[in-house]
Amino acid sequence: TENGPWSLWAKQISQPLIQALFQTIGRQQSISDLTADRASGDEGEWTELAIVLQSIQTALVTWFDGQMYDRAWGQRMAFSTLISFAAIWSELANGMGRAISINSTHRDAIAKACFQVTLQVLRTAAQRPNFPLYGGIFAAFSGETLRDTLSYFDLPLKQVAGTQEKGRLLTILGYSQQALGQNERAIALHREALAIANQAGDRPCEIANLNHLSRIAIGQKDYPQAISFSQRALILARQTGDKLGEANALTNVGYSEVLSAHSLDIMDEDVYEQNISYLDRGLKLAETLDDKQSLALGYHSLGLAYLTIGQAERAIEYLQLGTKAAQAVGDLYLQGLNLTYLAEAHHTLNKPKTAVFYSCLAMYQLHQIGAKEWRQSASLATVLEGQLGTQEFQEILTQYRPNLLPAIGVDGYDYLPQLLAKYRTDGGL
Repeated sequence: TENGPWSLWAKQISQPLIQALFQTIGRQQSISDLTADRASGDEGEWTELAIVLQSIQTALVTWFDGQMYDRAWGQRMAFSTLISFAAIWSELANGMGRAISINSTHRDAIAKACFQVTLQVLRTAAQRPNFPLYGGIFAAFSGETLRDTLSYFDLPLKQVAGTQEKGRLLTILGYSQQALGQNERAIALHREALAIANQAGDRPCEIANLNHLSRIAIGQKDYPQAISFSQRALILARQTGDKLGEANALTNVGYSEVLSAHSLDIMDEDVYEQNISYLDRGLKLAETLDDKQSLALGYHSLGLAYLTIGQAERAIEYLQLGTKAAQAVGDLYLQGLNLTYLAEAHHTLNKPKTAVFYSCLAMYQLHQIGAKEWRQSASLATVLEGQLGTQEFQEILTQYRPNLLPAIGVDGYDYLPQLLAKYRTDGGL
């Protein structure tokens, strides 16, 4: 399948290497393999390729930055565009390094040039004023493309000294690795970014990594560690006047305290009210800042907090708001998590039809980006199928087909039974 504008652009190009590259990108195939198999040592051909790619990159970034009707969306897409082009150059460098049909002198020189362009584009992205310290790089990537993109940046970032730009790039890569279920890798990236930010005096980046480490600790049910990270972030944010960091830290403090109290079977409502007040304050601050990523996290956390203490109706209100906010910022991971807990909330309220809809939608969307939490949704869907019976379960899916198709398409809808079968075959692992 050919997607996006690349295949169209390929038809307007006569130069063989550029045409083949655009076709490969349009088909979401390996640029590295193409380069290794078909690249030549013609420096003029590579110069032309560099000019064309640079022109497209500049035009796209300028166009996105100029979107006055939705500046936040335009800036996010401009950033994702830079990351996309850095990934392209990184693949070109990797492929050229494996090109055996070219003499070693030309091969090494071109590979090094591609590698340097990768670093230049990454640094340009890191220096943008709207750098997404609290988001991943999901807007332009999904599934295998996201996983491949992250792996391509391993080598470039390892060879860059500890700079402020590197710390910021490691921050978003850490968040993205967490979404892919690679928690240990995410922790290592956030700790390295934390150390770099501390040394560079980049306080917003330092606070962001403390907040990210807190969220990972929450996911691992290490609530004392989560509380420690979030409190450090809160203190530092207030000392430096970082309102965005403060909003996220308040959310993390409240959420981790709620889950900690619940894990200890504390029944005192006053304790939960006090901790939920942190979440409310964090959400109000995010609203004041009009930061949609922080709003998405705040709604999500409040929804889960109310679900944890048995207030499913209130949980649904916040989880629905969280889903819309996550969708607005292109955070597919957080969107999928909200859908998962919406399914659980409806299941708690004995609304099996809606629970089936949300669990299957969440399962597919999380699986598409390679997030391990797809199994959590698949588990609930399997339980519902067992309770309802296969026939009624399928009838509900058919009933909700018009609601599912706009979100996941016909191919996604047809793939749902296979995903459930895969979950059962793997034994839920």
